[in-house]
Amino acid sequence: MKRTEIYILSGFLGSGKTTLLKRLLEDERRYGRKVAVLMNELGQVSIDSDAVEEDVLLKELLGGCICCSIQDKLEAQLQGLLMEEQPDVIYIETTGAAHPVEVLDSILSPLFADQLLIRGIITTVDGTRWKDRKTLSPQLQQLIVEQVRNADFILINKIDDLKENEQAQLIFEMQGLNPRAQCLLTNYSMVPVERLRSLTVDGKKEASHIHLNLSTFVYQFNKAISESHFEEFLKKLPETIYRIKGYVKFHYSEKPFLFQYAYGMPLYMREYMNMRLNLVFIGENVNWKIINEQLISLESETETV
Repeated sequence: MKRTEIYILSGFLGSGKTTLLKRLLEDERRYGRKVAVLMNELGQVSIDSDAVEEDVLLKELLGGCICCSIQDKLEAQLQGLLMEEQPDVIYIETTGAAHPVEVLDSILSPLFADQLLIRGIITTVDGTRWKDRKTLSPQLQQLIVEQVRNADFILINKIDDLKENEQAQLIFEMQGLNPRAQCLLTNYSMVPVERLRSLTVDGKKEASHIHLNLSTFVYQFNKAISESHFEEFLKKLPETIYRIKGYVKFHYSEKPFLFQYAYGMPLYMREYMNMRLNLVFIGENVNWKIINEQLISLESETETV
């Protein structure tokens, strides 16, 4: 089954995300791929949609952040794009206030997660703002740090405004926070696009990509499983699995449960219709091969009274 590539463009306000998006879209046009863009604005009026040419499918998500207040709207937009348009690639430009883990969590609906290939989180950083970040509120300081820590590729923009020793210090600080990400000093988001095309944070792709910070994994059950054994599986999960969501069916239930897991806490909600039994995982430095084996083992167990 063909999967649609997803690129997530992260970064604080004014750091160069839209300029990067323009460059990526120019590159896509050369190859003739079918492209869609999801733009998320906190306000009610989009200010960046003129960056997207008419031949690109554009969906705007206004009035909230995709990782909280308009998560359902994002899910509906993505599902509509996948069913009706079947694009080769979707670029998601987040608000400057979005946390990368929450964005991944919002995108990966169990209804269609197995149709997506998450290529990576590309974070743009305003070099001057990073240097002077101590002047920001503690919450904004933490957000900018998290956007860097969870990136797969970091563009440090506006370096003409920085001295050489300041540029070196920025690289040192960011690689200290995130030694696995590629880091590039630039102006106007000038990046060799082929370097971005080699990214993937999808746990199903290849074991060699496990070194990336955030990765994702989708497992599909074929039948009901033991609730007690599933609970045991959850208790043994590594702390670096941040989110699980999807549908799981137990031996005693006619219909599946909607299952959500965050910060080690599971939540079950009874469903009233049969759904595909997909479970979507998001974690950091996780060996998904081991998780996959454990889930297969769960499914192979016979029902016990």
